[in-house]
Amino acid sequence: MVQLVTADAPAIVCLQELPVWSLGRLAGWSAMTAIGAVAARPLLGSRPAALDLERVVTELNNGVLRSALTGQANAILLDDSLRALQHRTIRLNPLTFRRQEARRLGLTPQDIVRWGKNRRVCQVIRAGRGASTLVVANVHATGDHDKRIVDAELIRAASFVDGFAEPGEPVVLAGDFNLTVGNSQALRELLSSGWGFEGATPTGIDHVLVRDLEAGPPRRWPTARRTLAGRVLSDHAPVERELS
Repeated sequence: MVQLVTADAPAIVCLQELPVWSLGRLAGWSAMTAIGAVAARPLLGSRPAALDLERVVTELNNGVLRSALTGQANAILLDDSLRALQHRTIRLNPLTFRRQEARRLGLTPQDIVRWGKNRRVCQVIRAGRGASTLVVANVHATGDHDKRIVDAELIRAASFVDGFAEPGEPVVLAGDFNLTVGNSQALRELLSSGWGFEGATPTGIDHVLVRDLEAGPPRRWPTARRTLAGRVLSDHAPVERELS
């Protein structure tokens, strides 16, 4: 999947739901600079032997085991024209935040526990090209039927990114939001003049929003483009935009 998505030499790639063992291989697979962020830690730990065992066992049935053993991570890939100057990460669903939002939203204790089942993060980097800089944020939000929960995470991520970026600095906010334009109040807020983002994907839950940056429309890959040897790679169609 990584080789396919980097075959046409993109400048920036944002990846989510990676097994933690893959972080050490991304640079080799992509020939790009790889900046990773662990969201859910692997069950048996992160020592090389443990990572190999987790990978081998998961391969027995990826569909059932998924990330239960291997954990989950996000990563941002940069081509040779960009330098990673800073990197920060924020957890999107810590217990203190879940309790705070539970009071606001009227959530039950069971909702709070369910919300914290999978650790979610937003990673942010400042990338440099010559004297210019660009902020890139990579989000993987919680998947939940109560979209108010997911909205809360998205606003938390956007607020973190907004505080990280300098005034007028171009921003890319991308990833698996687990929200659509139709079911998310937060996404519609980010597209308002107050936040200043634009370019949500019309359909689907994966988005590449930009602010203070010229960009083409979002394009989702057709199934044929991500099919290799009869297998559809990833259950999410990549979304891409041209930035200028």
